[in-house]
Amino acid sequence: MKKKFCIYSILCLLLTLMPIIPAMLFSTEISVPENPGISENIENTENTISSQILETSENSSALSGQVYHVLDITTNEILEVPVREYLIGAVGAEMPASFEPEALKAQAVAAHTYAERQVLLAASRSDLQGADFSNDPEQYQAFHTQQQLQKLYGDNFKLYYQKISDAVDAVLPEILCYEDEPIIAAFHAISTGKTESAQNVWGSAITYLQSVDSSSDCNAPSYEQDCSYSAEQIQEMLSAAHSGLLLGTDTANWFGEPVCSDAGTILQIPVGTSIFTGQELRSVLRLRSACFTIHYDKKSKTFTFRTKGYGHSVGMSQYGANAMALQGSDYREILAHYYPDTILKTI
Repeated sequence: MKKKFCIYSILCLLLTLMPIIPAMLFSTEISVPENPGISENIENTENTISSQILETSENSSALSGQVYHVLDITTNEILEVPVREYLIGAVGAEMPASFEPEALKAQAVAAHTYAERQVLLAASRSDLQGADFSNDPEQYQAFHTQQQLQKLYGDNFKLYYQKISDAVDAVLPEILCYEDEPIIAAFHAISTGKTESAQNVWGSAITYLQSVDSSSDCNAPSYEQDCSYSAEQIQEMLSAAHSGLLLGTDTANWFGEPVCSDAGTILQIPVGTSIFTGQELRSVLRLRSACFTIHYDKKSKTFTFRTKGYGHSVGMSQYGANAMALQGSDYREILAHYYPDTILKTI
């Protein structure tokens, strides 16, 4: 979303061993948004969610109307954005336009579902000033205006805007539901090879946010990436996160043996005199994911964290969705795979 990286056609030639390469050649780039997914601030209990939805569903303007009210965090204004325009801007902000049409359609359904759910929950939030949600990618789904997309796509604007518009138009009335409620349509850029359960990441078990296979993600650009910090930097960041943390004099033993999930996410890890969750440590150290290994170089006094995947790994993997599309799956199959037990509903 803020930073972009592109994988040009030369990289495609290096991926000749991938079974999806014939279709991959039709894409000129593969970039992954910096903000690797939504819904990290998951609601605490499904009972609370259900209660709020039942109380507000009959009065939801978005379910029966044509606009969303979006708080623009740069101007503090509430924008009235037609639903179609919003979905185009959300898909453009969240997924590379070079991805396959079926993947873009899946993203459009996820974006629409996310927006509808936020509308139903907006009344309980005081930070929105009466809006349905904001365009703050740290708190809500990212959204770009047409002008922002034009700047982002440059010379490819006309082609990419039409491609995204076509995908949105194909699925515009559809959202994903579980027990007649819009689901928590979490998604992320690249999984570890398996998506993660909501239980392991956010502490709440969600029927349709369970771990599923996404092994094609292991072939994604920058699936593995290293991030290095000096011991002094590590001490400073960890101490700021945990007041009173004692790391000890033996730098090599600052980090203990982690407890990991089947998908590779670190659930807990001893750090000095404290216990961190993988998600917490990921946030503190600004890592791409909570699936990582740690190597300490005594000579340089440097810690290197090697991460796998990008994002929280819950829900739909964007790279995995594109890989499924390249292999012939349509958006319905993609959504059914990453959000099991949900149904597509026309609103």
